[in-house]
Amino acid sequence: MMQPRQLRYDDVIIDIINDDYTILPLLSRFSIPLGLGNETLNDVCRRNDIDVKALLLVLNYIRTGIIDSSYISVVSPLEVVRFLKNSHDYFINYKFGHIRKNLIAALDLETNPTNNLILKFFDSFVKKVEDHFRYEENTVFPYVESLVDGKKSAYTIEIFERHHEEVVDALAELKNIILRYYRTTAPNLMYDVLVDIYNCEEDLASHSDIENNLLIPMVYDLERKSKK
Repeated sequence: MMQPRQLRYDDVIIDIINDDYTILPLLSRFSIPLGLGNETLNDVCRRNDIDVKALLLVLNYIRTGIIDSSYISVVSPLEVVRFLKNSHDYFINYKFGHIRKNLIAALDLETNPTNNLILKFFDSFVKKVEDHFRYEENTVFPYVESLVDGKKSAYTIEIFERHHEEVVDALAELKNIILRYYRTTAPNLMYDVLVDIYNCEEDLASHSDIENNLLIPMVYDLERKSKK
């Protein structure tokens, strides 16, 4: 499979989406509205007051796995924090509820001894992710914002890095339970739920990668500069 190319300022955004529709959730988290016409990335960002360098940094990293050093050195960590906050809102206020609703609908189609276990497992997973996000919202992101403002703090990004646990492992266990033990004569809806779970797992993994490989290095660099 060919490596996706690096996106540029002058790429027409509709062409990018047609080439790789999986970037749609990323665009939504940069608060890019629909009604894109034939605008380029730069056009859309300028019209919506979005840092195009931050957008390209995130999109190209997720698409190619390559961090553009020319962008990461000039993009403010606050742009990445804004993106991550929007991601939290997407998961908590939309995606998890959407999956749970469809999961209940699938489970209601047929009595199965694993039904309660599956729903409890999913709810436990959501609670774990909510706690994880809450820590970031209440501790990590305010620290980054205060650091950008030049304020001193006993907290460091190393504390976050040491305790930054992955939250997607529980989804792998949930998929395993459904695939191995859930029995039904009407599987179509549950197959749809599984597709949603797989997509959510990939999305959360990308979210974590952005924190680990973009935000944390950016904040380390900011901490070093603040000590000079």
